[in-house]
Amino acid sequence: MRLPNLFATSRGRLAAFFFLYMTEGIPLGFAATAVATQLRRQGVGPAEIGAFVGSFYLPWAFKWAFGPIIDVFASERLGRRRGWILGTQLIMVGTLLSLLALKLPDQLALFTIILLVHNTFAAMQDVAIDALAVNTLKENERGTANGMMFAGANVGQMIGGSGSLFLAGYFGFQSTFFFVSACILAVTALVVLPLKEAASPARIKAAGSAMAAAFAEMRDFSVTAFRSFLGTRGAFAGLAMSLLPPGAMCLGLALQSNLAVELGMNDDQIAWLNMLSTICGAGGNLLGGYISDRWGRRRSLGIYIALMSLPVLVMMAILQQHGWIMPMAEGSASRPTVTPFLINAYWAAVLSYGVFQGLMYSAATALYMDVTNPRVAGTQFTAYMAMFNLTISYSATWQGIAIESVGYPKTMLIDAFFGLLFISLLPFTQRRASDPAGFSDHHASGRARKLALGLAAVNLLWVPLFANQALLGAALPIAQIFYSLIFIGSALFLLAGGMVLRESHPVLARWGKWFAPLLLLMVARNHLDTLAGWLGQTEATLQSSSAPFFYAVPVLAAVLLLQLAREHWQALAQLDADDTSDADLASRGAV
Repeated sequence: MRLPNLFATSRGRLAAFFFLYMTEGIPLGFAATAVATQLRRQGVGPAEIGAFVGSFYLPWAFKWAFGPIIDVFASERLGRRRGWILGTQLIMVGTLLSLLALKLPDQLALFTIILLVHNTFAAMQDVAIDALAVNTLKENERGTANGMMFAGANVGQMIGGSGSLFLAGYFGFQSTFFFVSACILAVTALVVLPLKEAASPARIKAAGSAMAAAFAEMRDFSVTAFRSFLGTRGAFAGLAMSLLPPGAMCLGLALQSNLAVELGMNDDQIAWLNMLSTICGAGGNLLGGYISDRWGRRRSLGIYIALMSLPVLVMMAILQQHGWIMPMAEGSASRPTVTPFLINAYWAAVLSYGVFQGLMYSAATALYMDVTNPRVAGTQFTAYMAMFNLTISYSATWQGIAIESVGYPKTMLIDAFFGLLFISLLPFTQRRASDPAGFSDHHASGRARKLALGLAAVNLLWVPLFANQALLGAALPIAQIFYSLIFIGSALFLLAGGMVLRESHPVLARWGKWFAPLLLLMVARNHLDTLAGWLGQTEATLQSSSAPFFYAVPVLAAVLLLQLAREHWQALAQLDADDTSDADLASRGAV
């Protein structure tokens, strides 16, 4: 029997994108809930689990880089987007099944690397699905379709997380790899294969090879993204907001799984909790967006973020009261008594947090849409979402480190108040009366100078920090995470800014192109032990020989950034003027 092409009808299109997004949620739920629970049960520490979960989100933080590749390299026979979806899903299944040969926790490093590859292809699939949605959905279907997509992702996380844990209780944890793979293959066979993607308009290819065309599109992306982030005060505030956690995050990350295991919950109990909290989150998504449309985006979002801290602070106080401070393995002699009240409080905290996080997520996503320039919506909005995933990654990482250093209550206290910083930026997303079009206010060049100056100052502060890093004690790993973000951000600023200035200041643009990779190499300082093993040296020897590099690169990059802070950025100002004169933008308005 021939399977139907779901793209042939409106309901079929909605169903297709529901199931496609479900395949994105399945591996996320599997790793963040099922695998994290299994690792903690096998004695893996919170810091290692936090790094594991954090690394799983990294490909989603850089998925914007896959756009030009997917757009340029495509098969017309398989479908420009369908071919990529088909290929990535098959590779996702292959990488999952390859994990069966590994033994946990002994081979955790290799296990993490393979799952990282798996999720890289999942992120590529996401880009292809979004592109397919833009080209397939009719205008009057897009709102409903986005709701179906988020619902599909939530269902996928329940299947990968709760479903796997339920199954593990009956057939063992190894069976979950076959289960998750079978779920993805079912969508591949029943949905993707029968799809008939509409033919795309003929593309005008750039001169030269396909690879040259891909690089040309990457250059265009850099310029577009740079100008979009600086075009208005709201867009610039959105850039800062996307790098901050939107509220307390700990009860939605690895801390939740760690604590559940330590409190003595079995896999079925954790699975039920994960499933119910996901349902609460999905309900919050629907309600949060509806309320924010009527009460105002900023006011609603501020309330949601404040509410997210409440269950975290209440649970923190209860853990402190019961003497549950530091991580404790099952069977530990110093383990406090787990009372029914403690278990019930944990359930209530996780479920209420799920509702508040769902409220926040839909409103925050809508706010990023509000400050996005419609002319570059794909580029700018995808970048905001990518940086949001980077925020989840570094939050999971620092929380795992903090739990082992200062314990659960202090980690939760820091998380609750750190998440409130997001609220302080909300007023800056309000459109000013002096911004006629809402997307260009003639201040982009000034923002570029301020951003360059700020990055230069933080790069210079690296020198005394690196020289006295031993004084930081337990805070050192968190400082390293912060500076990894600074070095990556500085590198991207030099690359994208150089693209804007390549005609007016070719020398600066050239220096930026050469210094960006050196700044990215600064991240290698966190892996000197591994590099020393590869090179056959001791870590102390390698650290001593590489110290001049780690001192010189940030200082020289700061000098280059200071020079960029002195530039007038005429090219960027001209682009702003062109945008402001666009009558189409003026007619749309923005927040």
